[in-house]
Amino acid sequence: MSASDILTQTATPGPRMVELDIEGMTCASCVSRVERKLGKLEGVSASVNLPLETAQVTVPAGMSNQQIIDTVNATGYKARLKNVPAATSMPKHDAEPHHEHDAHPGAAQEHTDHMAHGGTAATLRPRLILAAILTIPVFLISMFPALQFPHWGWVVGALTLPVVTWSAWPFHRAAAINARHFASTMDTLVSIGVSAAFAFSTVTMVMDPMLTAHGAHMSGHAPLYFEVSAVVVTFLLLGRYLEAKAKARAGDALKALLSLGAKEATVLRDGVEVKIPADQLAVDEIFVVRPGEKIATDGIVTSGTSAVDTSLITGESLPVDVTVDDGVTGATINTSGRLLVRATRVGAETTLAQMGKLVSAAQAGKAPIARLADRISAVFVPIVLVIAVITFALWLIFSGDIQAAFTAAVAVLIIACPCALGLATPVGLLTGTGRAAQLGILIKGPQVLEDTRTVDTILLDKTGTVTEGKLSVVDVVTLAQMPANEVLRLAGAVESHSEHPIAHAIAEHARTQGEMPQVEDFTSAPGGGVRALIEGSTVLAGRAGWLEENGVELSDADRKALVTQQQRGTTAIWVAVDGQAAGLIALKDTIKAGSVEAIARLKELGLRPILLTGDNAAVAAQVAAIVGIPPADVFADVLPEGKVEAVKKLQAAGATVAMAGDGVNDAAALAQADLGIAMGSGTDVAIEAADLTVMGNDLGQVATAIALSRKTLGTIKTNLFWAFFYNAIGIPVAALGLLNPMIAGAAMAASSVLVVANSLRLRRFGK
Repeated sequence: MSASDILTQTATPGPRMVELDIEGMTCASCVSRVERKLGKLEGVSASVNLPLETAQVTVPAGMSNQQIIDTVNATGYKARLKNVPAATSMPKHDAEPHHEHDAHPGAAQEHTDHMAHGGTAATLRPRLILAAILTIPVFLISMFPALQFPHWGWVVGALTLPVVTWSAWPFHRAAAINARHFASTMDTLVSIGVSAAFAFSTVTMVMDPMLTAHGAHMSGHAPLYFEVSAVVVTFLLLGRYLEAKAKARAGDALKALLSLGAKEATVLRDGVEVKIPADQLAVDEIFVVRPGEKIATDGIVTSGTSAVDTSLITGESLPVDVTVDDGVTGATINTSGRLLVRATRVGAETTLAQMGKLVSAAQAGKAPIARLADRISAVFVPIVLVIAVITFALWLIFSGDIQAAFTAAVAVLIIACPCALGLATPVGLLTGTGRAAQLGILIKGPQVLEDTRTVDTILLDKTGTVTEGKLSVVDVVTLAQMPANEVLRLAGAVESHSEHPIAHAIAEHARTQGEMPQVEDFTSAPGGGVRALIEGSTVLAGRAGWLEENGVELSDADRKALVTQQQRGTTAIWVAVDGQAAGLIALKDTIKAGSVEAIARLKELGLRPILLTGDNAAVAAQVAAIVGIPPADVFADVLPEGKVEAVKKLQAAGATVAMAGDGVNDAAALAQADLGIAMGSGTDVAIEAADLTVMGNDLGQVATAIALSRKTLGTIKTNLFWAFFYNAIGIPVAALGLLNPMIAGAAMAASSVLVVANSLRLRRFGK
């Protein structure tokens, strides 16, 4: 599809999502303007992210991409389609030259100012250096009479001119663009303030050319503000430069994540090893992974055994043993043996790419808390301009001192710049989600942060979440004349087609005892059991209730055998052949290392852990006692629909519920919960239904995920508080004439840097 085709493309029936890169935004007011302008189009809604300079736009059927781009351009900014997969896009370092990649279609093609509103560090650096070099003598001469010489005012004015023109050009340019569209942003305040100070001083010098003719011996302080203009520009440029550098660091976690993938792969072609770029791997192609090499893409081991370091993806330090038929993930490291791997997912479908996509989506989104800042910033700049005019007028009326009136008005303009307000939420979100990704935690969207704050109850699926989920067969109980090995053989065959961990354990144990028969007409009932036709007989394996639903009658002796197994703390699966109970397969699970500590941490976070399982009450009670969950907080014998009902029941009682699970039968409950947490070792459908995913299978990561989410939200709130507090205090102080414009400029620049620095503290979380 050509570029023109993409631009004129209209939606298939139903709304679609369009992603844009937007250049030229500098503050929260810019964000608000773009969102407002797009929102005026019928059926269109937009979420604009300032640090990433992106927009996610929901577009209705019948509207072209070009209409959306033209609307953004009409507001004074430059928009273009982000038509590369989000999973592979990554911020570039500010010093990188702009160039188009010739790589595969999934390669990133982002513009260089991806992370820097108001300019990259590289473009701001020369302007800052010139401003600093010229501002130092301007400040010293203006402020220290001992350094003044005859006609120093003209020299200071000449030195200030390049600072307020070339160095301050980013502010003036943005202000002019916005003025053409009858709008105002923080750049408007800076441009007006700096220009006014310089123009006032220049007019004063022209009106009285001999004002500074006597140098240090002149009487009184010259009513000149060249140093204010120069110092304010220098401070603001310094603030933006540090901000750009800091925001680049805030995106380091995502850049690191997306650069983890292997660059090359060694494939087997006609028995010969051939090295190719990793992005050229095809599905089902066999590739070689030697000890110490990165695994090129997601796949299944076809030959060899090894231990794989998965810490880059899951955050877990212990290597995972793999052998034939085990799955491996791209970007993880093979630590020991040589492996042959069959590629199952490549390009944008890999686990790494999906992680990148989720992280990017979360960072580009907007937390509900950000809406408050947006609403305020929409009216903030016009109000400040009005306040500055009123300040000037009142000072002039009541004091008659034009110099004091002018000083107060300029201070109001400078101190009020809402830059910190626009950065408070997105930079905190950017850093928090990036750090989460490094720890193997994927936050699906910014609203999840709000959800973690209010959660007070967490439902934990037992199998695979609290326990290993790797059950092993400990006994085969016969209930009819059929031998134990035959019961196991038939059970293993029918369970071999199921995805449930219990089924895997039975099938694996059966394989060790001999060959298993062919299976026909296999069906599965989540939470109930499985059925198949084997050697002419109908074989069922599953729960007692499900067998009874299928016409199998259980005698008192049968039930007594079940109770005996339950009292031993085992999980017992019924096996029936041709409508008659044939036996019980008894299995036992082990508690995951770290589950006890994890549940203790959840309690420290103020959460009430509840154990939820389809297993019997005796087994559930034993597990609960070990991990520290009270008997009253154990829900046993729960079917998949029962899990949903359990969530609803707790919600109806006033609880805000989180649910952690990993299987197909958990997906509905994960979706119903206020906060769904999928264990990354689980199924794709569970991960899709969840709000938050931990890539490992350690319950401790769930506690870490909630703690980090809350910490990120707390950081954002702190940022917003100081941004609001700073402006609320600063404006009246400036209006009262108690704030020098130079100090106001320094404070304004410092506030932006402090907001970013506060967010960067999240990078140390968990270290």
